[in-house]
Amino acid sequence: MHIRRMQRVNSLLKEVISETIRFEIKEQNLTELLTITAVDTSRDLQNAKVYVSVIQSDEERKETIELLQNLSKKISFHASRKVRLRHFPSLLFKLDTTSENYIKIDKILKDISESERETT
Repeated sequence: MHIRRMQRVNSLLKEVISETIRFEIKEQNLTELLTITAVDTSRDLQNAKVYVSVIQSDEERKETIELLQNLSKKISFHASRKVRLRHFPSLLFKLDTTSENYIKIDKILKDISESERETT
């Protein structure tokens, strides 16, 4: 499948899955501080990794990902009604730690900068 088409499919799935979780999945334990950051669909469109950013403690993040994984069939059912694909992919939810990594790197760079100022 062409790269541009895969990018469009991933972008569309990201939007549809996000809307589905936000408006159609009524789970009390599902936090409002949840963002779908990316979707990576396999070439055959059978599987999709859904990367999720959650602003909570580590334990609560883990529970949120487990809850999403348990709800994956329900999410797929609702999302598949909004998208025309021959086969809607199976969803695998993964925690996206990219923003945390950026924050850690930024802190390290600031610390290095401060220590350089102190030595000069």
